[in-house]
Amino acid sequence: MSMQIAISRKGNERDNNEHKIISVRMKENLLDQIDTISRQTNRSRNEIINLLLKEAVDAVIVED
Repeated sequence: MSMQIAISRKGNERDNNEHKIISVRMKENLLDQIDTISRQTNRSRNEIINLLLKEAVDAVIVED
């Protein structure tokens, strides 16, 4: 499955929703890709991970 996710450069918007802190382990090359997107979009690593996870969760279809 191949899909594209558009992420714009960050403006001055603020997110005041409550958040929980978690720890995630990932391969270094995946983290490097996330950091590249972070630099390109002027968004934090945390913001990028949350945007990507939100899109992925919305696209999930659970099969029996």
